[in-house]
Amino acid sequence: MSLAKELESPQDLPENVILPPGDLYSDEPPLETELHLEQIMLLLKCLKWLWRDRTDFYAAGNLTIYYSLSKRKSEDFRGPDFFVVLDTERKTRKSWVVWEEDGKYPNVILEILSESTANTDKEFKKKLYQNTFRTPDYFWFDPYTLEFAGFHLVDGKYQPLEANKQGHLWSQQLDLYLGIHHGLLRFFTPSGQLVPTPEEVAESERQQKELAVTRAERLAAKLRELNIDPDTI
Repeated sequence: MSLAKELESPQDLPENVILPPGDLYSDEPPLETELHLEQIMLLLKCLKWLWRDRTDFYAAGNLTIYYSLSKRKSEDFRGPDFFVVLDTERKTRKSWVVWEEDGKYPNVILEILSESTANTDKEFKKKLYQNTFRTPDYFWFDPYTLEFAGFHLVDGKYQPLEANKQGHLWSQQLDLYLGIHHGLLRFFTPSGQLVPTPEEVAESERQQKELAVTRAERLAAKLRELNIDPDTI
């Protein structure tokens, strides 16, 4: 267990321990493919749009989580592809530094699989997120093979999530489903509705307006055929 996990707050530290600076920059490598980047941006965009009125969460992608004061990269900090922390301040950060965030770890983590990272994501990181982070909800997804799995922490151990009839997996922490839609992972409401992007919302509103105009024009034409002035209705 890391020192940061043992010491839940800076007040618990011995006086002779000097904390590293809290504004550490993220130190993550570039994403494997353009599709990995698209997937991360899509999840971030949808969640932030859905929760646009909330100020009590932090969501990020490919950002370093520093969880040990020694900061040895091989074992003391990690950068999940996508993660969400609840009950925290919604603000921009250079990285997530556990000892500067009241000891908070992510509530939800998603790793996007690739040939070079799949084994690490399924074995080492799964154990790390289970035993050290104690992250309640852990998912992984491969945008090329569409492999998708999720786990929920029960009595300290990850238990596989069972998909519903639509193939979606429930996140207790987000109160949302995750499921594959047009080849990418998306959020779905408890009732099964797709959580849209802002662009999708704008396009839907545009189509609705166009449909309303078309209906009004057809009604006006019909009334004129009946020698009824539409302006009198």
